[in-house]
Amino acid sequence: MRLSYAMLPDHPVDELIAAIELADELGFYSVCGADETYHKDIWSIFAAAARSTSRIRLTTDVTHVILKDPTIIAQQAATLDELSGGRVELGYSIGNFGMLEQYRAGDRAARSLARLREAHHVLRTFLDEGSIDFDGEFYRYSGLFTSARPVQERMPIKIGAMRGPKSFELAGELAEGMHQALAYSREAMEYAAEHVRIGAERAGRDWRDLDLGAWMVASVSTDSQAAKDAARVVAAFYVSAMPREQVERHGIDPESLRPIVEAFTAGDVARGVALTTPELGEKLSCAGTPAEILEQIRRDVEPSGFNHVILALTDPYLVETWSGQRIDGVPDLAGQLRLLHEEVLPEL
Repeated sequence: MRLSYAMLPDHPVDELIAAIELADELGFYSVCGADETYHKDIWSIFAAAARSTSRIRLTTDVTHVILKDPTIIAQQAATLDELSGGRVELGYSIGNFGMLEQYRAGDRAARSLARLREAHHVLRTFLDEGSIDFDGEFYRYSGLFTSARPVQERMPIKIGAMRGPKSFELAGELAEGMHQALAYSREAMEYAAEHVRIGAERAGRDWRDLDLGAWMVASVSTDSQAAKDAARVVAAFYVSAMPREQVERHGIDPESLRPIVEAFTAGDVARGVALTTPELGEKLSCAGTPAEILEQIRRDVEPSGFNHVILALTDPYLVETWSGQRIDGVPDLAGQLRLLHEEVLPEL
């Protein structure tokens, strides 16, 4: 079982780089960084950390193929791969649908499965060959080339998905893995893993060779309740991002979440967080003591077929930055990474 740290890059840049360096030192598999306008630029942060780290994989989780052309993504990834000595993994998706609406680009998300497939072809071709001629439905190039070349013989490409089932099957068919954002329940992960298997077997591949990652809002502390309180605040912000089908796979009635979504849509963060009950917060996060984190992984992740846990760590800085609330009893990023290293990572 792999264990990675998912970075929501809002902290001061020096702290983010120090966290990557510490995760490298402690033996985490990867640092997975969100590539969204809402946060600081993950490519710059990864580039700054590439020369001061030696083992940890650097994963865009995820970058978006509507707001950014796949050839530009491949150029950035190949350059970062050279900087890091061959440690980049590329995670991509259609994008954050809420953010697409803010860019007034929501209509471009139509036929998303076809776009994902075509984007994969462009990414794979440009990374492997350094040039492309292509006349597709979404992307078109004539004689385009780049001097940016990855160090790895074949850079892993992974598809980010939530709803499924077709996106899960596409990942099984084409990619080196699938990372499911906001997956916490065994039912949600089993559903995704089953459809990855279907796609892989359809293409004559062994799905067990693929990287199946569960991306979870998380917080770890020796104070269980404090960790759960911190994770609940950040989980509240992600309620509106979860597709209806995915919500149901967590045993939650989607209609019960409507007041939370409406509060955040109206800009009433305090109300949205208040409406996210402790019970709901526990269903939509992975939080508590190291022992509780390990128990959730063994209960829900390991039996599902997923082989990678990706924890989006929530610390007091992130809680206060996002909500204005102060949380005591929760370590900073470095403290949480050390707790996971000491008490969770050896068991995995």
